[in-house]
Amino acid sequence: MTVEPSPAPVLSVRGLSKSFGGAQALSDVALTVRPGEVHGLLGENGSGKSTLIKILAGFHDPDDGELEMSGEPVKLPLAPGQFRELGMSFVHQDLGLVPSLSVVENLRIGELAASRRRFHISWGKERRRARETFEQFGQVSLPPEARVADLLPVERALLAIVRAVEGIREVTESRDGHRGLLVLDEPTVFLPRTGIERLFALVREITATGASVLFVSHDLDEVMEITDRVTVLRDGQVVGTVETPKATENVLVEMIIGRGLDQLVTEHHDPTKRTVAASIRDLSGGTVEDFSVELHEGEVLGLTGLVGSGFEQVPYLVFGAQRPEKGELIMGNVPHPLTGMSPQRALSLGMALLPADRQRDGAVGSLSVGENMMLQVVEGYYEQLRLNRGRLQRDAGALCRKYDVRPANPRAAYQSLSGGNQQKALLAKWLQMDPALLLLHEPTQGVDVGARQQIFSLIRDAAERKHTVVCASSDYEQLSIVCDRVLIFGRGRVVSELVGQNVTKERITQAAYSSMGSGRAVA
Repeated sequence: MTVEPSPAPVLSVRGLSKSFGGAQALSDVALTVRPGEVHGLLGENGSGKSTLIKILAGFHDPDDGELEMSGEPVKLPLAPGQFRELGMSFVHQDLGLVPSLSVVENLRIGELAASRRRFHISWGKERRRARETFEQFGQVSLPPEARVADLLPVERALLAIVRAVEGIREVTESRDGHRGLLVLDEPTVFLPRTGIERLFALVREITATGASVLFVSHDLDEVMEITDRVTVLRDGQVVGTVETPKATENVLVEMIIGRGLDQLVTEHHDPTKRTVAASIRDLSGGTVEDFSVELHEGEVLGLTGLVGSGFEQVPYLVFGAQRPEKGELIMGNVPHPLTGMSPQRALSLGMALLPADRQRDGAVGSLSVGENMMLQVVEGYYEQLRLNRGRLQRDAGALCRKYDVRPANPRAAYQSLSGGNQQKALLAKWLQMDPALLLLHEPTQGVDVGARQQIFSLIRDAAERKHTVVCASSDYEQLSIVCDRVLIFGRGRVVSELVGQNVTKERITQAAYSSMGSGRAVA
């Protein structure tokens, strides 16, 4: 009986090391990706994931190490762009699309740019080719002439992945025995659940052809759902590789942060027995219809539901970032019409808003960490019409240390920080002002598991200092950890309420997926 040899790994890395200025980013890293598998790459920010990906992309030169693609040795370092010749493609969080161009232009941009001898482009032919390409993927149906700026987020992600797959197909078809490797680096951060399901269906189509996917993500639920195996990095070293079906989230968390995740034990008391701090009455706007709620002193109130149910609009309607049709906010027994609310007015009333998209709406990317943290209080640092920069920097540094923003350097560029540290910096910006009402939207989006725990602690600490917190999120586990009460939305209205010990991930999930009914349940 003849035993067929096992196919060579699509990617094999051995002894990979890299340091920057004496700091060891990677140390003796080994990674193997098998044909047709989705391989997860996990680790906290700073664990070495980005360095590894950039070495594969030819952006960084390693200090040492070996690389094989489909069993053939590849000389390191890679030249810029060489990854394409080896059958690798990358899709990063920003997707790398040009919003002002059409779908077909983005799909063919690399090929057209390389064809310098072509003086005339038959766009009719290119559009037909694009449709034929999309037909090969059951999850993708995009009009070739549409502007990318007009596409939904999930459609942009699907386009980026199809383009990446097309980029490696020519190489793998021309080289016998070679299979492609698609590297997905946090592609789901801003996608709704339905969009993630479509993207995962496309990933499964890709791996069914024998190609492989290296999937980098902070979201353990996604990793557990889509990957076959997982490799975990910590402090630049491989902690281990596990078969995903044999692992649990708790096992992965312990591998990632080096200890068990001590979940915050929220004493799920009934917050409605506390003093009323504020009330929202008859709020309507966008998808939201006639929303009323009493907010209690020291309460963390969760708002959730399926995407599009309206819960995600409430913080912006209350803060004046989105104009409602009607409604009022009562604080200190004083009614404030929400139709006339503005962010400036909200700030003067003691409100603060941390939006979901911190890069676009929460921070000024061109400023430093300290400048972002002190934006709302900078007027207090003017002395005789001059800004006391020394005192401002000292106080900003103290905030960095208090809220464990790493590095604790207020002069560092905000954009240079990891997602978790960016978010902690923005929480520090608002919490130093002791807001009476703190409005949060997806506060741990794109944040690693260690920073998530710290953010949970900051939210609970704010509540213990008698701040009122409203947290709108589609992360049911997060809500079960930090919230005293959760309201579930369906078609713009509250259809279910969970209080006290009923605030569990399982009950929130069940209520959210039952939210399209017409009744309203209270637990």
